[in-house]
Amino acid sequence: MGSRKHIMAEQYKAEKKQKAIAILNDCPTSPLKMRIVADTIRGVEINRALGMLRFSKKAASIKLEKLLRSAIANWEQKNEGQRLEDNKLCVSEIFVNGGTMLKRIQAAPRGRAHRIRKRSNSVTIVVDKMVVKEDKKSKADGTES
Repeated sequence: MGSRKHIMAEQYKAEKKQKAIAILNDCPTSPLKMRIVADTIRGVEINRALGMLRFSKKAASIKLEKLLRSAIANWEQKNEGQRLEDNKLCVSEIFVNGGTMLKRIQAAPRGRAHRIRKRSNSVTIVVDKMVVKEDKKSKADGTES
């Protein structure tokens, strides 16, 4: 392996160590219903996201809360020397993809049949350290607000 590739591989490993990933496959909820809940916690700090999921009335929030707790546990496992309270973590990425679809038949009038599609989804959550954005104006002036 060339030196440039080796350096890039080391950078990639260092970035990957900061992230923690949790995946939920074949959850028997339609992707649309899950995306509505997932959009509410995208980019939110983890304690606030857990609170939002805990008090949400949507049924999909129960599964997402459990998955978020799993991602937090994965981050703690990767970073054993660090405390969770010292690091400000957020849900950096969350995406919902369609899973397998169960196809069923329902009887219809005049001897016909209608197809029923029972959808499922797969959810991926990535927990990472929160990036603090600073204003360009305050950097140029040298003043903090």
